[in-house]
Amino acid sequence: MPTFTHEEASEYDSRITRLIPGYDLLHSSTAAQLSATLSDNAHILVVGSGTGKEIAELAKINSSWRFTAQDISTDMLNIGQQRFSDLGISERVNVHTGDINELNEPVDAALCLFVLHFLADNGDKKDMLKAIAKQLKPQSNLYLADLMRPETNFERDAQFSLCQQLGLTDIGVERMKHNFEHEFYPLDRIRLADLLDETRFSVGKLYFKALGFSGYVTHKR
Repeated sequence: MPTFTHEEASEYDSRITRLIPGYDLLHSSTAAQLSATLSDNAHILVVGSGTGKEIAELAKINSSWRFTAQDISTDMLNIGQQRFSDLGISERVNVHTGDINELNEPVDAALCLFVLHFLADNGDKKDMLKAIAKQLKPQSNLYLADLMRPETNFERDAQFSLCQQLGLTDIGVERMKHNFEHEFYPLDRIRLADLLDETRFSVGKLYFKALGFSGYVTHKR
């Protein structure tokens, strides 16, 4: 699983919107659901929180929400901590570098956006979902977005074409193609449903779809 160090960390926010069509819409749709379902003083776990951009946006929605920002990249979390400090929300964010299982405060919701496809389906995906379930209070929601296996024989080509329209360079497209082939481990819908069931989650409800990327909401049973 990549750790996004140095330039990869500093350039992440500007690059990710060229890689994932509808990236901002996915985040705003997730935020709207959190706003509709969570009360004041809710605690939200953000898995793979990276540079903290999504936490910064969520913190604006409700001034009493608290967050746990988890990631394995120190460089990404350092950027996030600076962002939280600049915004004056550091006291509302627990920053954790390392494994999710090391956390021990139950949370009211969890976000795992564009993280799971970095893990092989050899037990690693299941272990992450189990670790998230362990942190969630019963019936609390997990918002899960990921790269999925293509559903048509032209979906990947369409993704590359749209990413170029969004500003990705030819070199960037070639790197993206390499990653899709060698670095990512996408699931199909049936396998994802099986993993959710095996890790004490309900059937996922699709709330976002943009070519190869899908977003689901599920809850801990």
